[in-house]
Amino acid sequence: MLTEKLKHKIDFKTKPIRALGTLEDLALQIGNIQNSLSPSLRNPNIVVFAGDHGIATQGVSAYPQEVTFQMVMNFLQGGAAINVFCKQNQISLKIVDSGVNFNFEANKNLIDAKIDKGTKSFLQEKAMTQNQLTQCFEKSESIVAELFEQDCNVIGFGEMGIGNTSSASMLMAYLCNLPLEKCVGRGTGLNDTQFENKILILKKAQVFHGKIKNPMEILQTFGGFEIAQICAAMLSAYQKNMLILIDGFIASAAYLVAFKINPKIKKNAVFCHLSDEFGHQNLLNYLQAKPLLKLNMRLGEGTGCALAYPIIQNAVAFLNNMASFESAGVSNKD
Repeated sequence: MLTEKLKHKIDFKTKPIRALGTLEDLALQIGNIQNSLSPSLRNPNIVVFAGDHGIATQGVSAYPQEVTFQMVMNFLQGGAAINVFCKQNQISLKIVDSGVNFNFEANKNLIDAKIDKGTKSFLQEKAMTQNQLTQCFEKSESIVAELFEQDCNVIGFGEMGIGNTSSASMLMAYLCNLPLEKCVGRGTGLNDTQFENKILILKKAQVFHGKIKNPMEILQTFGGFEIAQICAAMLSAYQKNMLILIDGFIASAAYLVAFKINPKIKKNAVFCHLSDEFGHQNLLNYLQAKPLLKLNMRLGEGTGCALAYPIIQNAVAFLNNMASFESAGVSNKD
């Protein structure tokens, strides 16, 4: 019933049917999520989860592992792309230490959710223990609950973690039942030799672990602490009926696990952009998801969420504020 009322409200704005395209789809989705003909976006937040990966020691990244903590410091000092885009679009930014291999001093801008100083290398063992995975879910639920209590109903997810495209590729290969060649990209910018080495290492990990079907076990085996916490936070945000903004390849891989755990989460998810990271298009195809933007970016950090947010705002604005044919005294077509 609400869907039909929303469609009627959208269709009778002063425009031809479907003339606002994807904005109309967004307005319909957000109205349905909030069970309202006049939805609102309140206190938007992007949460960037950071963690290190044991697999990074195997040479799967063009950058050394210490770049993870260095970039977290950059976030805290306001110097990264996500800082600039959040400030520009009036979005609150939260940085989470999910498991960085560094001892940070107390900082009011850093949420301490550290599980350990990085995961284990999944080339030789599971990336994390069952207890560590449980801790990831508990800490994320607490983070999302606090934002929800601050009247936030829009939450975007970003990440930072050298080696995390390898982790995301493994999650995708297992959960989508796709060959690694369709999932693995060049991450931080590998050359041909490094890229071939990356695929070889990940195939060795597949042989070592064999077949795994359970999404939580796959997450435990190959996930990073930041990816596990994003997955958990997305599920928690869905339970609180928040609008969930999905960034690029890593965030989409975390969403993939969440989707396998609770497919209903798709109702609340907005896919913000198509990353230039190779596997992302195949992953979005699998999820039957249509991204809002294609800007040839592959930065992560939640930058796609921050850039897409004004489009989402405008979808809600036209639904709430644009005149109808009747109110404007404009003749509709016959």
